Amino acid sequence: MRTIAIIALVGLLSAAYGEEKETPVESRIVSVGLFKNGLAVVKRTVSVPGPGAYVLRDVPEPVHGTFWIESDAAVETRLTTRDLDVPSTGGDFQNELAGRQVTIHFRDGQIPPATGVVKPPEKPDHRTWDRTYEQSNDWRWYSRSSSGANQPAQPRYLILQKGPSSMYIDTSMIAYVQADGGARAVTKPQPVLLFTVGEMKEKPATISVSYLTKGIGWAASYRVDITNPRDLAIEQHADIRNELEDIADADVSLITGFPNIQFAHVASPLSARTTWASFFQQLSMDPSENRGNRNIMTQQRVISNYLEPDRGIDLSAIPQGEGPDIHYQPIGKRTLAEGDCIAMSVTSGKAVYDRIVEWIVPDTRSANGRYIEDYERQQNPEKYQDAAWDALRFRNPLKMPMTTGPAAIYSADRFLGQRTSFYVSAGEETTMHVTKALSVRTRAVENEEQGEKREIVWIGGHDYRKVSVKGELAASNHRAEPIKLVIRRRFSGELVEADGDPKVSLLEEGVYSVNKRNELVWSITLPAGKEQTFTYRYTVLVWN
Repeated sequence: MRTIAIIALVGLLSAAYGEEKETPVESRIVSVGLFKNGLAVVKRTVSVPGPGAYVLRDVPEPVHGTFWIESDAAVETRLTTRDLDVPSTGGDFQNELAGRQVTIHFRDGQIPPATGVVKPPEKPDHRTWDRTYEQSNDWRWYSRSSSGANQPAQPRYLILQKGPSSMYIDTSMIAYVQADGGARAVTKPQPVLLFTVGEMKEKPATISVSYLTKGIGWAASYRVDITNPRDLAIEQHADIRNELEDIADADVSLITGFPNIQFAHVASPLSARTTWASFFQQLSMDPSENRGNRNIMTQQRVISNYLEPDRGIDLSAIPQGEGPDIHYQPIGKRTLAEGDCIAMSVTSGKAVYDRIVEWIVPDTRSANGRYIEDYERQQNPEKYQDAAWDALRFRNPLKMPMTTGPAAIYSADRFLGQRTSFYVSAGEETTMHVTKALSVRTRAVENEEQGEKREIVWIGGHDYRKVSVKGELAASNHRAEPIKLVIRRRFSGELVEADGDPKVSLLEEGVYSVNKRNELVWSITLPAGKEQTFTYRYTVLVWN
């Protein structure tokens, strides 16, 4: 009678607290928004017929703070592990061949083959983390990387049971393993998402999972055709590479903009490969710590959307809607297997353009008025390059912004040059350099005027010499046709006078410097075989 009472009590407890039956479910990616830096906004859905517990094997690796669940039903989500059947990979003989009759063939042909039953390994400890934030062995197998860099190390010995004896075989000596029964699935602990679904408004219910993750992105490029002397044709291309997972019939959008993703380098604690130690380490990292590196900056300009350096403001750009300055360009439903890369044309347009020669004369002084040192020129030679360029000046004819990326210029199928096209809003004017104008000779000289008494100016506890500078710019056209010449002379200081009534503008980089940063712009037509000279004077404060 007492035994019956105990059994009844166990049954009641099991009904109240026992494990609920877990139903496997599948998910599908329904939409992907691609950034140019390899990040993507992914939305996947799961359909559930009613309340209960559902197991999803598609575990994402979201960026910290971007994992969200939406549903009309009450849903609680948990990352956990379940022992599931997975294909054998041959990475762990002891686990994958446990209980099977095998024959071991050795690298050394003089050692005879060994036959026996693979001894099952001891049951692993299912704790995920301990108090020292060390990851348990249960998770070592898990990796989305095809390189296998994060796979567990093969145990040194493979243990075979043959009758009452055990054989310990050094795995480094194994040439190959012959197993009876052919290939089989093996059971391993797998990370899963467990959805506990409660009250539902309608049946079935849809659970939407959205997150930001790495592994799929796009790169933009442009083809500019100037065969027509009046109108250019511009076409935007996109290269999309999928290193995330198989995607079937999903809505894909290309995202243009410069979003602030502060935690892009931090994997969410919901990622199966994240430990508290790695999470806190990623939080402490500064993603901009290499910002001073020129190569890193070039990379950032391409994968993000930088404006052209020192470009003025064009208020004639076409308004592109309201809210944050992020543009989504839908490209329809796409199917991409993991590892696929597609190249496609996104949009095209035509625009009236001017062929000009743009001569940019850089500022030769630093913010304190002293001349730029050689090492600074070597660190950023493009910035301090004094050169005339054949260039195209036009307004963006596309209905979307031109994102930062390479632009190749052609004329009658002849390649003329390639240059970075910086971010340009729809309808905004831009200038695109094509090739150096070698037949337009230029000369820029400056000299400090002597004979005047040097005035000393005290600013912020430092003394500066006020120096008067005279400059001369000369350009000669060695072509058989007239050219539209745009001269941009940048300098630090206060303008005194200049020939030719140039346009004078202040540059943003001089906001916090002792000397103003200025740009003089002359726009002229230079006849064939002619030369034009301009002089100007300015004063500058030079730190003693």
